[in-house]
Amino acid sequence: MIPASRRRLALLYVLVAAMLAALGGRLWYLQVMNTGQYKALAAANQTRQIVVPAVRGDIVDDTGNPLVRNRTAMVVSVNMMLLAQTTSDGGQSVLRRLAPLLGTSYTLLSEQTRLCTRGVPARCWPGSPYQPIPVAQGVSMRTALQIMEEPAQFPGVTAGVQPVVDYPMPDGANPAQVLGYLQPITAQEMARAHMPETGFAQDDLVGQAGLEAQYNTALTGTPGTDTVSVNAAGGVTGTVSQSPPKNGDTLVTSLNSKVQAVVQDALDTAVAKMRAQGRVVNQGAAVVETTTGRILAMASFPDYNPNVWTGGISQSEVDYLFGLGGKNSGEPAMNWATMGQWSPGSTFKITTASAAVGDGFSVNGLYNCPAAVNIDGHSFINDGNPNLGYMSLQEALIQSCDTVFYEFAYQMWLHDNNAANYVANPNAPIQKMQKMELDFGFGNPTGIDLPSENTGDIPTRQWLYYMWKDNAHTGQNWCKYGRANGNYVQQIEYDNCQTGYVWEPGQAAIAAIGNGYVNVTPLQLANAYTALADGGTLYAPRIGEALLSPGGKVLQRISPPVIRRLPVASSTLAYIRNALDGVITQGTAAGAFAGFPLNKVCVAGKTGTAQVQGQHSTSVFASFAPCQHPKFVVVVFLPNSGYGASAAAPAVRQIWDGIYGLEGHKAALPGGVLPAIPTVVGR
Repeated sequence: MIPASRRRLALLYVLVAAMLAALGGRLWYLQVMNTGQYKALAAANQTRQIVVPAVRGDIVDDTGNPLVRNRTAMVVSVNMMLLAQTTSDGGQSVLRRLAPLLGTSYTLLSEQTRLCTRGVPARCWPGSPYQPIPVAQGVSMRTALQIMEEPAQFPGVTAGVQPVVDYPMPDGANPAQVLGYLQPITAQEMARAHMPETGFAQDDLVGQAGLEAQYNTALTGTPGTDTVSVNAAGGVTGTVSQSPPKNGDTLVTSLNSKVQAVVQDALDTAVAKMRAQGRVVNQGAAVVETTTGRILAMASFPDYNPNVWTGGISQSEVDYLFGLGGKNSGEPAMNWATMGQWSPGSTFKITTASAAVGDGFSVNGLYNCPAAVNIDGHSFINDGNPNLGYMSLQEALIQSCDTVFYEFAYQMWLHDNNAANYVANPNAPIQKMQKMELDFGFGNPTGIDLPSENTGDIPTRQWLYYMWKDNAHTGQNWCKYGRANGNYVQQIEYDNCQTGYVWEPGQAAIAAIGNGYVNVTPLQLANAYTALADGGTLYAPRIGEALLSPGGKVLQRISPPVIRRLPVASSTLAYIRNALDGVITQGTAAGAFAGFPLNKVCVAGKTGTAQVQGQHSTSVFASFAPCQHPKFVVVVFLPNSGYGASAAAPAVRQIWDGIYGLEGHKAALPGGVLPAIPTVVGR
């Protein structure tokens, strides 16, 4: 019998042998079977990847003039995370030494390099705390060398060539709100766009508004990488491989810098004129569109210098741009041409006339134009006009007779599924007249190639239902604050509480002349007049015209898509166009265009005066030219400015002068000829 001690010893030998076998197997696996992986890891420890930023693509006008120019320049950046680790004062002493070298102050430099966290006002750094923060661009080589040669004095400070952006403003053109701006990309945006984290603050910029945001993917390009070998001390000993960056594409726009400058000047002049008359005018917009759906100019008042976004932006600048802090700045960052929503006044009568003819009213009939009409017990007056008697539909447009259009609306209201007007129904059918307004593109986005636009308001039965639902007991809470015998506003709230969802005859009458609940954007009105002028084609307008490779090759042509054909007979559209010709020669705009050389360029148009409670009216003018073969549409909105003929129409006249070179002006487009897609020199 084997003693117990020997059995335990034998078991121990077996365990030791098993452990040695396992260890040997593991060593064999590591050294033989998995040698490739560890060689790769070892090699990785001896190499480093350096990101080479790509230059963002330019944005140019229709002749190749740069509106946004991207290039490389010497940029000084500060790594605040490294400064915090290597200095006892959080980098303050380094920033104090750096400020005079860069020709700036320590205060400004410290603001540029602080993080935008809760409670920290602009100017601050909105990007990642791990990224070097650019604090100066276009730095001289001498300054850059001084920083690089004294790393002990400037730890965490680097100087190197990086992409930078500037705004040349050719011919004085400054479509800042259309162009948009760049800001450091967030982690969420990088993940959504599947972009690599480059580590270069300037390369991690992303378009946050306007064309910069809409075409960001094409403009961004792809960063390159240099793989270098390093020694144990971290010094670079050589280059292992290189992958060059691919610069972004150039966006060619349909914007014409000369026309853009003309439109901006006309807006500025009109606003100055109204302010001289004591009108508080803080906003305005103008759009020039071709009859093929391309935008030639889009101006928004007030504008601003887009260079404000470079080098850090202060809190006071943010307040001014976005109208914060109760400042009546007019919100320059807002593109009022696409985001502003105002009643269009009588410019809207082209849709009412189209709906009326479509419903059976004859273009050959005669219609009474009294000083006032009674609709459902309420008197609706013909603004500024006496009893003009019977007239044709064409003359009603020329003289802008409100009472003719009130009557059209009332008669259509009487015979348009009247029972549906009194039922609170989210699925109520659209009225005939409002269906025509929607067909002209109102109440819906135009589909322009910009990241945001407002839809305006068309008071369909469904629209009324949801407005009532949202405000009867919530929102404005009409039922709480309305009073049957209160003041004017309280009486309106009381009525809205009871029947706010009802499409009433008075509402139909007011909407027919572009007032009441009707709101449109300047772009929507321009696009509707483009459809009228073109003969019935409604486009989704475009600002982008083509994308070019960095070498100048056309990669993509961008064409305005067709939304629909207007459900209006060609003969009716021609009839309305002829009437708008008469508006200029003998109608409501005759005074504003007195002496204009119509024999050189025939202009047709329509005035609009939209009433606003407690303010001067919104002045509107919509036009196209040449009359018989339209090529361009010009629209101007000026809130709080009075009659359409007094403010907006003179501004439109000035724009036509500038486009064609009339009345002593230099022609932005001699003969009205548009340029072809330009040749852009490769970068």
